Amino acid sequence: MPKQIDGNDRKWFVVDAEGKTLGRLATTIATHLKGKNKVNYAPHVDNGDFVIVLNAGKIVVSGNKESDKLYRTHSRFMGGLKEVPLDRMRVKKPTEMMRLAVVGMLPKNKLRSEMIKRLKLELGAEHHYEAQKPEPLSI
Repeated sequence: MPKQIDGNDRKWFVVDAEGKTLGRLATTIATHLKGKNKVNYAPHVDNGDFVIVLNAGKIVVSGNKESDKLYRTHSRFMGGLKEVPLDRMRVKKPTEMMRLAVVGMLPKNKLRSEMIKRLKLELGAEHHYEAQKPEPLSI
């Protein structure tokens, strides 16, 4: 059985999202956050890595998803459904669409909140994690 690793043994990866497709990039990021790319993977142990995403607001989507894709939230009150299309989400919260795509691909259990904390989303091409010496992630 693999053991839980601490924060010092986790690797850091950096990926530039400019021009990349949302879903394909999110699957690769979710794989690294879960640790499925490692030999010591176990579904009940969180041994994933840190991922820094640069230019998170400049991802692309295929087809008519820019105007047709909706992000829905509900307040649990009558008539409390809110729908935000992708093009408005890109203007209001540019990194939120990337975060929601990755969160949907992580396991729905107690480990998900710890995994999503290791996802660092940046709007520009600069980040302030140089001390961790991130390696480029090939997509």
